[in-house]
Amino acid sequence: MKSAKLDDYIQTSKPDTMTSKPMNRRPTTNNHRNRSPETAKKLGQLHPRNPHQGRYDFAVLTRALPELADHTITNPNGEPTINFSDHQAVRVLNKALLANYYGVKFWDIPEGYLCPPIPGRADYIHYIAELLAQTTHINDDNIPPMGKEIHALDIGTGASAIYPIIGSQSYGWRFTASDIDPISVNTAALICEANPKLKSAVKVKLQPEPKVIFKNIIGRQDYFDVVVCNPPFHASLEEAMEANSRKQHNLQRHRGKNESEQISRSSTKSGNAAQNLNFGGQHKELWSEGGEITFLTKMAKESQSFAEHVGWFTTLVSKSENVKPLQLLLKQLDVAQMRIIEMSQGQKNTRILAWRFHTEEDA
Repeated sequence: MKSAKLDDYIQTSKPDTMTSKPMNRRPTTNNHRNRSPETAKKLGQLHPRNPHQGRYDFAVLTRALPELADHTITNPNGEPTINFSDHQAVRVLNKALLANYYGVKFWDIPEGYLCPPIPGRADYIHYIAELLAQTTHINDDNIPPMGKEIHALDIGTGASAIYPIIGSQSYGWRFTASDIDPISVNTAALICEANPKLKSAVKVKLQPEPKVIFKNIIGRQDYFDVVVCNPPFHASLEEAMEANSRKQHNLQRHRGKNESEQISRSSTKSGNAAQNLNFGGQHKELWSEGGEITFLTKMAKESQSFAEHVGWFTTLVSKSENVKPLQLLLKQLDVAQMRIIEMSQGQKNTRILAWRFHTEEDA
């Protein structure tokens, strides 16, 4: 094990300082429509390249998907919006966003499956693109790498295949997307098959062993520039329901402030409380035995065996208290570099934990 201190391995990057160089190895302003600077700062800023800034333009979105008009209502200020408590309206809004911004004309998910908030998912991809531009694909202009030479792996892609859609259409990357749920895999594969832009860019694979993450997915000849993951972060249904109740309460206090954020207010219209979760979501999507820390501990340990096949391993970490134990574990696993990338989307703060076992100096 290396004898350096933990801080030697870690760089914490906040959204406005992401362009700084790594501390341990080597090596704008955001346009928020309809927000004052004070409001933008209070609500949190999306990545500058994220197209989902400010309020949704319903005129543009309805032209992209006329079906959205059936779900459009007017808020007390006379502005167009949707009922974010109506999961069907949220699903149609997602379809309009994907059609307008990413050219995806066919997209749908089974009833009760996770309907992801697209602005936040896009932020992850844009920060990862910046990470690659600063490390493995450095250039003078700090421009993220484009094209199919970049191969990304999405762990737990879900039925929506949202990360492969955003990454492939924003930067032209190739994706392999994996999941343990056959319905999610079949749905994601159907979405990719039905959209010419995705058909050659995304390969969807079923993980046949639910207790492993990389085995069966990463082959001997595979190399991935980056792994992305949005892990299940609850340990049980009860924990998920309690967190959802708190979230609904907090969101009610801020209703009407930012429609890019309001998508997170959606919930399934079911009398069963177990199904009345934000965005919907199945067991495997929202909770797993031991919760987020157990899943990410397993992911970190397994990553060591695939160090030669991956440039950067990354994951969202929803719970801030899990960051320090994961950092200590990664140090024990002898990683060459870690980064913590802070993100803020509306009222929600989260972060990306990234690590790699080799740097350019090792080559």
